[in-house]
Amino acid sequence: MIVSIHQESPLARLQDWYRTPLGQGVARLECASVQRLLNTTFGYYLVQIGATEAFRDVLAASRIRHRILMPIEPPGTAGAQVLGAADQLPFASDSIDAVLLPHTLDFAADPRAVVAEVERVLIPEGRVLVVGFNALSPWGLRRLLWRSKGRMPWCGRFHLSTQVRDLLAEHGCDLECCEYSLFCPPLARFQGGRCSAFDAIGRRFWPALGAVYVIRAVKRVATVTPLRPRLTNPSALLSGRAVRPTTRGTGHV
Repeated sequence: MIVSIHQESPLARLQDWYRTPLGQGVARLECASVQRLLNTTFGYYLVQIGATEAFRDVLAASRIRHRILMPIEPPGTAGAQVLGAADQLPFASDSIDAVLLPHTLDFAADPRAVVAEVERVLIPEGRVLVVGFNALSPWGLRRLLWRSKGRMPWCGRFHLSTQVRDLLAEHGCDLECCEYSLFCPPLARFQGGRCSAFDAIGRRFWPALGAVYVIRAVKRVATVTPLRPRLTNPSALLSGRAVRPTTRGTGHV
């Protein structure tokens, strides 16, 4: 089952950027990481919030039976339409097995509210996958120079992976793994051989400087151990005091 959801957001422009040569190259790397991390994720319901077109094939190949899409598309898109917002998800608490956030936090007005909603709808031991642009990378430096021009994706707010990890931890989600990719500079076009060389060197010598990170975290729920009620009048035997013999009912004086 695939349900498409209309929602107004700056992420609508990101969907268009994914169709550019540079965006398509980025999407290939991101999809490879997401697919690896989804291979060991199971359940009944997977929700993707954000630009959905680039990840459609990855979700279709996942082992989770039902995929619910919340794309940022104009009204009139084919398929069922369900209104929703990333910080007010239209799902019951503890009902979703996995959530995919492809750059959703990079362009959300309130990333903390989005994470809080994701934690609410996830079942215990549910997974959240966060795809984001790394502020500590050549792409992050490019953003500092181009942000004022309002161009995609430089107009977003890039985060450090450690910042996202801490934000998830604040809402009860523990980091399971983090993958970095895209060590090639932000060129207008991807040049396959040259970018492959950049990626090989980057993964070996400075893995945390990749322009894209994919985080997988799990929602942990503290288990409560029930305690036996404390006895208000413990017996003499349990208190360690001697028990006085009785002759009641024995027939002896």
